[in-house]
Amino acid sequence: MTNPLAIIGRIFLHFLGVVGRIAMFTGVSVSHCFRPPWFPALIGRQMLDIGYFSLPVVGLTALFTGMVLALQSYTGFARFSAEGAVATVVVLSVTRELGPVIAGLMVAGRIGASMAAEIGTMRVTEQIDALTTLSTNPYKYLVAPRLIAGLTMLPLLVVVADIIGVFGGYIVGVYKLGFNPAAYLKRTFDYLEFMDVFSGLVKAGAFGFLISLMGCYHGYNSEGGAQGVGRATTNAVVSASILILIFNYAITEIFFATR
Repeated sequence: MTNPLAIIGRIFLHFLGVVGRIAMFTGVSVSHCFRPPWFPALIGRQMLDIGYFSLPVVGLTALFTGMVLALQSYTGFARFSAEGAVATVVVLSVTRELGPVIAGLMVAGRIGASMAAEIGTMRVTEQIDALTTLSTNPYKYLVAPRLIAGLTMLPLLVVVADIIGVFGGYIVGVYKLGFNPAAYLKRTFDYLEFMDVFSGLVKAGAFGFLISLMGCYHGYNSEGGAQGVGRATTNAVVSASILILIFNYAITEIFFATR
């Protein structure tokens, strides 16, 4: 029988190897984001793809998340005769937590898979090798524009998601639960602080970077033809989603400790 400790050791060493490869890939990629030449056309195209074309799915998700949150909050607070806190809970939950996480997961499913598939196809068809032959650095041409676009566009998406999510809660609160519109808006803005929005935007920037990084890493290191590209696409979405949840807690802990 195989020694259980040997199995655990192999798994641990494999994990350390993966972490090391990702760390090296991240270091090289980030360094190219700060060194010329840059490719503004490629960065603009990635910004359009990540930001503008992700608006429908992010907006729709945020709208119904805010609506459901208002209903569920009302159901809970009605048991303690605290229905007036619904507006406060909706705006704080959306701006601090749900807006960044929901937007990050939606973009990870859409953009992370797209990046991994595109770069992975270039890898297995030797287009990346052709770029190197033509003296074009693949990190600078393929990876850096996506990292810059993900880091800058996801916070903008989250701002829109926050507004739409709070509006969804307002619709349910006013037109279904019978809240006074002016009182609902007053409760919304009275308890909203700058740090609530800022912490959500910091999370969004980190999530955008992680999504782009995982999509590029798994696509860049894909192998084995079409099956390898499919595996890289799946790994990109899964790893980005897991890292979003891990870093969500880590960033929340940092902001919680500084209050």
